[in-house]
Amino acid sequence: MAQVTDFKEAGFDSLFEELKWRGLVAQCTDERQLGELLASGPVTYYCGFDPTAPSLHVGNLVQLLNMRHLQAAGHNPIALVGGATGLIGDPRQSGERTLNPRETVAQWAERLRSQIGRFLPAEGSNPVRFVSNYEWTGSMGVIDFLRDVGKNFRMGTMLAKDTVARRLNSDEGISFTEFSYQVLQGNDFLELFDRYDCRLQLGGNDQWGNLTSGLDLIRKVRGKAVQVMTSPLITDSQGKKFGKSEGNAVWLDPSMFSPYRFYQFWFNQPDDQVVKLLKTFTFLPRAEIERLAGEVETNPGAREAQRVLAWEVTSYVHGDQAAQGALDAAGALFGRGTALSDLDERVLEGALQGLMVDDGQGGKAFARAESGDRLVDAAVGSGLFGSVSEVRKTIKSGGVYLNNERVEDQGRLLTDEDFLGGRFALIRRGKKALGALERR
Repeated sequence: MAQVTDFKEAGFDSLFEELKWRGLVAQCTDERQLGELLASGPVTYYCGFDPTAPSLHVGNLVQLLNMRHLQAAGHNPIALVGGATGLIGDPRQSGERTLNPRETVAQWAERLRSQIGRFLPAEGSNPVRFVSNYEWTGSMGVIDFLRDVGKNFRMGTMLAKDTVARRLNSDEGISFTEFSYQVLQGNDFLELFDRYDCRLQLGGNDQWGNLTSGLDLIRKVRGKAVQVMTSPLITDSQGKKFGKSEGNAVWLDPSMFSPYRFYQFWFNQPDDQVVKLLKTFTFLPRAEIERLAGEVETNPGAREAQRVLAWEVTSYVHGDQAAQGALDAAGALFGRGTALSDLDERVLEGALQGLMVDDGQGGKAFARAESGDRLVDAAVGSGLFGSVSEVRKTIKSGGVYLNNERVEDQGRLLTDEDFLGGRFALIRRGKKALGALERR
């Protein structure tokens, strides 16, 4: 992964100009004031991460990259892991959240803190500072909360927040618990302002209403101006946000989303998106990204921009070794380069993760097979074929491969040697369609 560089070395007049060029800025409270604030000297800023899942995802990565750019420029980061707000969860457009047990939230908070620490250095002149809003919220009684915090918020303003307004107009409505989330987040900003002179809050663009609640609270009770900056939401080809609420999260935890799948996610980005993603998700200098943009225009078939994007982001999140393993696995699955038998079992398992089939109980699992089973039956079980006759017909035309070896015998039985490492076998239909078998 290319290292973050000073904005001047990258050819920009200011840090804020670089962030805008990279597509890391969607909205801000006052562009001129924010630019001047960042140019005036070290600024303390924060971003909040609620432990409503055991891992961060690609949407959170945008915030971490924004934080890293600011930290590298000399500003002081605070990572707030919401030990209190994680017990509630911010309002979703899709409906009320399920509240998780306190013990679960505490465990997830520790996992998130560990993940964040991999991206933001905890040493040097401006190390990341970790805080939990449970420190100041957990001991606050309901009367104190209503008198000291709640009295500063107006119902009209709270009801006008976009997510709240949408939920109010839905069949499900919104609970008082989730409605109060913006008050808690506003109080967080005030607390960090008082404790650490925090002047800037970062977040996703769908959090604009929650973020500005703190800005309004600080202006009202302290008479000071602070800033808010949001980043664009990352969406899939259907325009859905990549996040756990939408069910399509690209997790940063390798046990939840393997480095191979992570690499393939980036490599499979379309030409009309790849340059934008290179700007946002890598630290590559402008000149290199512009060169890759030219390659997309003149030689799109080579997919050099996608290869660079996949390597840069995967190596940043999972490390060079995992990125190389993902690259080796990609070649091995399709019979190019590294042999399947040479792949580490964990790398192979991660590469096959996306080939699981419905387990009949609402989940996913590898198709099961055993030595002595008919290959044609196993191929149907893998989900690649709809019937045994279809498998036989494809074998006859030379289009079925077992562990990258063409199958010629329609009556072939699986053997012990077919299971790589004694565990997995790979079936391929044609050049691209893959299926996986796990030994029973």
